[in-house]
Amino acid sequence: MITCNDILKLNLDGLELVAGEKGLDRVVSWTYLCQTRPYADHMSRGNFALIVVDYVRFNMQEVITTAHELYDLGISGLCISVLEDKERLPEELIVWANEVNLPLFYIRWEGASFVDIDQSIGKILLADEIKIKKTGDYLYNLLFGYDINQRYVEKISSQFNLDFSKPYRVGIIVVDRNYGLNLETDEHNYEYYANCLNRDVENMECRPLFMKFLNKFVLLFEEKSDKSAEKEIEKVLKNLDELPRFKGNIRSTCILGPVCSNPADLSKSYQQAKNLIPKKDYLPQARTKKVISASLLGLYKFMFNSGNQAEILEYCTEKLRPLEDYDHANGTDLVETCWAYYLNGFSVSATADDLFIHRNSMQYRLNKLEELLGFSLDDYTELLDILNCIYVKKMMFV
Repeated sequence: MITCNDILKLNLDGLELVAGEKGLDRVVSWTYLCQTRPYADHMSRGNFALIVVDYVRFNMQEVITTAHELYDLGISGLCISVLEDKERLPEELIVWANEVNLPLFYIRWEGASFVDIDQSIGKILLADEIKIKKTGDYLYNLLFGYDINQRYVEKISSQFNLDFSKPYRVGIIVVDRNYGLNLETDEHNYEYYANCLNRDVENMECRPLFMKFLNKFVLLFEEKSDKSAEKEIEKVLKNLDELPRFKGNIRSTCILGPVCSNPADLSKSYQQAKNLIPKKDYLPQARTKKVISASLLGLYKFMFNSGNQAEILEYCTEKLRPLEDYDHANGTDLVETCWAYYLNGFSVSATADDLFIHRNSMQYRLNKLEELLGFSLDDYTELLDILNCIYVKKMMFV
């Protein structure tokens, strides 16, 4: 992925970095020449913004105001040129750029033009897209090719320094989004998230192959005994989701398929990981873990693969009948309330917050649960049986 640091490395004549060195790893999606407001109607998150101080549309005070506005819109960097180099960039702007880690560039009036910058950035972005596509094509063929012969394995091994004498694993990164009123802005934000994810994956020590496929992101990495790759993926996703520009709007989870010693089995690893996608929110610890796998199913995976599903389902339905009948007749959600109570550590306050209801309403639901089930929720033996039945039905019907 292209970053502001890549632009700096172009060594364009007259271009210099004056502030924001700590933010040079910001991902660049494209360039944006500031001309007319409102900028939000034209600019995409991750754009490298260009401003000319011509003393007609922009003076230096207007540049400071615009810089703050563009930063709030999510620019990756800012480049300023001053007509005939009439004045230097104000110290106020430089100090602010350092505070927010926004790369601030100055281009001499007789140095490289904005056209040169635009064309140079366009070239490296295009080259990066070609490299990403090439990697994605190899990984796609490996996972979905009809004939993964030894010759192809040798080719992909030499191309990407893979050693298929060691075990590998497929991971699928699933991105959950909260949509706002402006769908175009949401899409720009999602594309920027994908670019940042791509950058962070490229910089991982485990060096996974990576591709975007059907609104999902697929990884292939070497499985090691210390689980270092899984830990690194967990850290990358957690850090990315906690960034202010994404927090609360975009979050991701990596679902792992089984470990494979034979490259021909990697497609099966992908399929098994894919099958867990609709069930991921029901897996134990799914709310706190960023990397989950089929192993979290524990004993339940044997139930779903055995021949006695009908018997298991009948038992669970009978146990839950009082709650399900009441919910159906009254339009309530006691079954979901019981499950949320479990997911929130049996905390009344936390569950109420999670369900967006008052604490008194939550307590009323718990009392109703005890009334319908015929036992106290403090009886963990009985409660565990009910929770198991809810869990099994959720997994079976997803």
